[in-house]
Amino acid sequence: MQPHRLPSNSRRWALVAVLASAAVLAGCASGPRQITSSVQTYASMGGVQLPATYRLELLPSQTQQQSFARVEAAAEQALRRVGLTRDPRPELARLVVQVGATASQGRAYHPAYDDWFYGPRFGWGMAYGGRWGGGLGMNWMMDTPPMVYYRAVKLVLRDQQTQQIVYETSAEYDEVRMDDQVIWNVLFDAALTDFPNPPAGTRQVRTTLEAKPAPATTTTTPTAAPAAAGAAR
Repeated sequence: MQPHRLPSNSRRWALVAVLASAAVLAGCASGPRQITSSVQTYASMGGVQLPATYRLELLPSQTQQQSFARVEAAAEQALRRVGLTRDPRPELARLVVQVGATASQGRAYHPAYDDWFYGPRFGWGMAYGGRWGGGLGMNWMMDTPPMVYYRAVKLVLRDQQTQQIVYETSAEYDEVRMDDQVIWNVLFDAALTDFPNPPAGTRQVRTTLEAKPAPATTTTTPTAAPAAAGAAR
């Protein structure tokens, strides 16, 4: 059986599996980190005056998932940043917003780890990486392909008066590192880049995350012991 395969753009990690593993092991998150999202948008907002209000339309499956609350909050924050606010009176909102989110993970595909291609049936014992057992000092990095994390979001905005879809945008990301505390905010912000007049076609949006400051260390300075009572002066 072949390893689980993520969407086709995930396979690019097969070409850099060794470098990716080394980067993770080296703790390369010490400096600013850049996240690249693939964004695709279709817009026809000409008849909608901004700023505008919206109501959120959730699916039953979304309302029953506690984990979706984080996604919903990230979408609401991103919409607010582009001038769209959630109306406390849903029936009066100008727009209807639908939110989608996808999360999956799996090993990156590479023929080096394909049992059908390099498996025991050849009788060579030459599977790439860890199965060589050679003296290259790299088999510890190549025992398994790196884990790739895939996250994607989608927003659909509909004019509540005409029921026409006026904005549809999506953003996706796959990497060997993942922080679900921040990725949903990054993806929704990327999906709404250049709102309400985005460029046509698919584009790459890069977001720079500042490194988290290292925890402060406390230094204790020893103090001299008090002089004994009655010491000579």
